[in-house]
Amino acid sequence: MPKDFEETGVLDHIWKLSSAEDIFTYLLLPYEQEVVNVSRLHIMKRFGAYLRDADFAGQDEETVFLEARQLLKRAYSDFVESTPLKEKVFKVFRDEEEKLKARFVGIDTLRLTAE
Repeated sequence: MPKDFEETGVLDHIWKLSSAEDIFTYLLLPYEQEVVNVSRLHIMKRFGAYLRDADFAGQDEETVFLEARQLLKRAYSDFVESTPLKEKVFKVFRDEEEKLKARFVGIDTLRLTAE
């Protein structure tokens, strides 16, 4: 585990990193560059959501490091096994899905009218 966390804390250090690759490297997590190139923003947004949901209160920095590593691995795996379109991390994807649902007309709702 990198010793940088001793000065600022693991999470503070992660927030200061400037790229997804830097975060993967810091957390000692292997990755495929092609996956990161295609889904970089989605992975990072999902990772941020996982971090926000995690409870790090009272944990030492080594535990925080290991948990953050696991959360990044989980976020990365989400996009290795799926696609950004299917995962709908960003609002634009969720909005588009809602528009499509609103346009859908079920066959059971159609009725014949007499002329």
